[in-house]
Amino acid sequence: MQLFNTKLIGLFLLVTSSLFAVDITVKDNIKDKSQISLKEKAYFGEEIFQGNFKENQQFRYNPNYILNVGDIISVKLWGAYEYASEHTVDKQGNIFIPKVGEVYLLGLSNHKLKEVIVSAVKKVFNNNVYVYADLKQYQPISVFVSGAVNKIGLYKGLSTDSILQFIDKAGGIVRGQGSYRHIEILRNKQVIKRLDLYQFLLNGKIDMFQFRNGDVILINPVQNFIEVEGEVNRPYTFELLTETATVRDVMRFIMPKSTANKFMLTKWVGTQEITKDYPLSQANSLFVSRGTKLKFFSNYYVDNLEILLEGEHKGSKKVMMKKGTSLYEVLSNIQFTPLSDIKNVKLYRKSVAKTQKQLVETMLKDLEARAFTSDSSTVEEANIRNKESEMIIKFVERARKIDPLGQVIISHEDNLNNIYLEEGDKIVIPKYSNIVVVQGEVNIPNALSYKEAYSIDDYIRDCGGYGERANMDKILLIKANGRVIQHSSGDFFSTSSTLNVGAGDSILVLGKTDSKNILITSSVTQILYQIAVGAAVVLRAF
Repeated sequence: MQLFNTKLIGLFLLVTSSLFAVDITVKDNIKDKSQISLKEKAYFGEEIFQGNFKENQQFRYNPNYILNVGDIISVKLWGAYEYASEHTVDKQGNIFIPKVGEVYLLGLSNHKLKEVIVSAVKKVFNNNVYVYADLKQYQPISVFVSGAVNKIGLYKGLSTDSILQFIDKAGGIVRGQGSYRHIEILRNKQVIKRLDLYQFLLNGKIDMFQFRNGDVILINPVQNFIEVEGEVNRPYTFELLTETATVRDVMRFIMPKSTANKFMLTKWVGTQEITKDYPLSQANSLFVSRGTKLKFFSNYYVDNLEILLEGEHKGSKKVMMKKGTSLYEVLSNIQFTPLSDIKNVKLYRKSVAKTQKQLVETMLKDLEARAFTSDSSTVEEANIRNKESEMIIKFVERARKIDPLGQVIISHEDNLNNIYLEEGDKIVIPKYSNIVVVQGEVNIPNALSYKEAYSIDDYIRDCGGYGERANMDKILLIKANGRVIQHSSGDFFSTSSTLNVGAGDSILVLGKTDSKNILITSSVTQILYQIAVGAAVVLRAF
């Protein structure tokens, strides 16, 4: 059985390594601490390769296009001699016009096409024969796209197609690995052109280039990233063209808002990350380099907080206030409506949500470890453990997608003057509700009208009773203000008869965990409980 466990652990490592392969690759390319490796912040320009270019062909008039073998030329003669046809430039570089003969076009610029054909016609006919000539179709070619793209390969197109089309066909540039500013076009192993896509992103300018069969578009590895945030219109991760640049150089990319009058530089010095702020007047003399974090702000926003106000009230959805403002001060200045449920005001905080997320993540990792290190005494038990492990992987994937709300529970006894607000806090003023929501492992989850004398079991009975998977020991009453009370149905010492279900409350019935492993059962049950409390979501285990 030990051999089985060893194989199962190996399978787990293989699965997890494949899930995080991209992250590992990015980190391998980034050798020092100063290079930024971000998963959430967007990279400037990454949204352009979404398949919008690859289906289009750039068949347009290009006076500088050099005629090549396979190009199709439309020729029309009228007047004393009538003739119209399309001709393909042959391998000798000629087209053949009846009564005129061969006309050599290979290597000729497109804008000279008519001139050369007119000259050939005049050698045979007098001036009473008129000529129309046009390049009907460009030669189809194949171009290699290599380097840091998602799908390296050989792609078909026209010689006048844009480089954006070929990169788009290759699935775009690999996030965090490929450069948007150091792109090369190679012909016969020699670099014949270098491109910087930031010129297109910022100014709409891109050089038109005539590709030839066998050309190579090489996306070089990215070298220098800086992270920009704060009071800017483009809060992205930017790539530097050189190793260093002044803050003023960066500002033309990021478009600081008019309110910004200071900036903060964060960079690595040895093994320490040093942060210092400067006035905007020093933007010309200070430099950013690989891994620098650049944040723009104003004195006003440093000393103030932005708070979100949602729910049943009159007035703005966002308010600015001084640091140190209490929840009581904010509520004292809100215009409530007759439907505002003031007693059940809710406060949601980002830092609390982050802590809740970290707690659940720790429990999920512990669950994974237990699932893949459990011993088995028989072959049958080993097969059961194997199937159970697969179900646990799927459960963990679903659990990780749920984000906690970060609610700070406020009771009626709390002194609101002692609850100081933080940046990004969200205050929700609920509307008076006469509804009790019942969800989870009941036969008919529903929203019921509040009845004063009803207990938890009464509401569940009106929803068709408990489901087959209901965990009778894990029934949660979530009060209108967010406070959670656990209830065990059928327990002799249950508080069901005295537990007050109020209008606006919710009842969550958690499910059982079907496992013979007591430790796994305990872990999954605890995770389900934490998710229900932190996110008000009933997640089914298996």
